[in-house]
Amino acid sequence: MKYRYLTTAMMAITLTIGIGIGAAAASDDHNEARRLKDAGKIIPLEQIINKARQQHQGRIIEIELEHEEGRYIYELELLDKNGTVWEFEFDASSGELIKKEKDD
Repeated sequence: MKYRYLTTAMMAITLTIGIGIGAAAASDDHNEARRLKDAGKIIPLEQIINKARQQHQGRIIEIELEHEEGRYIYELELLDKNGTVWEFEFDASSGELIKKEKDD
């Protein structure tokens, strides 16, 4: 069940790496993220999701992978049981938590 949920969540992920939005771009983004993971430049998304859930319980509603200032950053939004959205930023190479804040 855990893996089915994770697979469903991963299918709904929006990955952006500085290129435009659209079906072709989304497909390219997914392929680029996979290439970066396979090359060992970023850690698997599952590890980042686990780290976010260790910080705060809730449902992941959005994930982006961006290239900022020479490094890759995973940005996650998590919806908690009270309806509050939390935003996280993790270094995609190390998994280090960079930012955690309540989204107003």
